[in-house]
Amino acid sequence: FPSHDIGVMGDFALEEGLTLVYQLEWEVDPSDEANEKNIKSRNQFIGLQGAFGTIAAGRHDTALKLSQGKLDLFNDYEADLKNLWKDENRMSDSVAYSSPEFQGFKLLVTHVMEDEAEADSAQSYAIVYGDESLKETDWYASVAMDSEMNGYDASRAAVQFKLFDVKLGAMVQQQEAVATGEKFDGYMGNISYSLNKWELKAQYQTLEEDDGISAGADYKLGKNTKLFGWYTAFDFDSKVDSDYLAVGIEHKF
Repeated sequence: FPSHDIGVMGDFALEEGLTLVYQLEWEVDPSDEANEKNIKSRNQFIGLQGAFGTIAAGRHDTALKLSQGKLDLFNDYEADLKNLWKDENRMSDSVAYSSPEFQGFKLLVTHVMEDEAEADSAQSYAIVYGDESLKETDWYASVAMDSEMNGYDASRAAVQFKLFDVKLGAMVQQQEAVATGEKFDGYMGNISYSLNKWELKAQYQTLEEDDGISAGADYKLGKNTKLFGWYTAFDFDSKVDSDYLAVGIEHKF
């Protein structure tokens, strides 16, 4: 069973052209037998939106994590990028800023305040271009970096474009453990093809000697509902290889 999200989000008009925005979201994992606390916090923040952009405080995806847009075709499944790469972070005690769009470009910044006396704060930055859904533009691109975020420095570049009914995406990442200085490089490539109500997709991801390959299909039942099936295989250098097969249904409220 995949995990599910529940929560509330909304906005409230204020004076001086400002808007209050808020979101409280949790992840519910019905298959987590090993952990009785199968409800986990996701994005939970309150903020202000105006001509200057949006600034929010609380628990929030970092700029680097957001910069992937919708490139990860198996997001929230076993082949999610986070299963090989670091810096897919959602951080508490953070302030997140998103600038207004200018000529298709947007700036994202995250500052995370450490709650220990001798700990360092962390930052995440990203510049994105285009529409991540590839509806208003035919391509989307981003560059991003993390500084001392959850024990790692990282840099990432990504691009995705649409050609008729085919979408092609690619991403590269370098990550370095702050404590040891050990560096790792990886890349990801994927393709998806839309055919009537079907979307066929495949994705390949590496990190040094580790890699994973996934293939699957979605069938659209309605505007917010789909059937899905996928297979994922990981080939690890230093631990046991893993294989996964899943069939399910997804509905977005």
